[in-house]
Amino acid sequence: MSFQNFLDTLKQKAGELKTEVLKFKNKDFLNACMAGSVLVAMADGEISSQEKQKMIRFIEHYETFSVFSSKETIESFQNFLTAIEFDKDLGEAKAFEAIHKMKNNDEAARLIVRLIIAIAGADGNFDESEKKIVCKIIEELNQKPADFELS
Repeated sequence: MSFQNFLDTLKQKAGELKTEVLKFKNKDFLNACMAGSVLVAMADGEISSQEKQKMIRFIEHYETFSVFSSKETIESFQNFLTAIEFDKDLGEAKAFEAIHKMKNNDEAARLIVRLIIAIAGADGNFDESEKKIVCKIIEELNQKPADFELS
C-alpha cells in the first residue's frame, strides 16, 4: 500500500476514528494530539497566520475531534503553538512531554499517530519535513514507523 493510499484510507475512516477517540476522551489524549499537530505544522520552521487559521479550522471541523469541545481543542492547539513560538526548544520539549504521557497506552499511541498523519495530510501535501517530525513522534510513543508506512 502506498503512503497516499494510507492517507486516503485514513480520510475515509474518519467516522471509525471518531469512535476510537471516544475511548480515549481525556485531556492527556487531546493534548498529545494537539502537540503533535503543532509540531507537524511547524515542521518547516515556521507557521504563517494563514496556516494557523487553516489548521485551526481543520481541527475544529474534523469530525474525529468533535468528541471534544471546540474551545478545549483550539485552546490546547494554541497553548502548544504559543509555547513553540515563544521559545522553540522549550516549546518543543513541552509538546514532546505531552506526547510522551501516552507512550504506555499502545492503542491510544497508535491512534494519535494516525490522527496526526491525517491532519498533516489534510492539505494534500505530506512533505519530508513533516514525515521527519511524525517519525520522531512515533519514536516518542514507542511505535514503529513501518507500521505507518514511514520507514
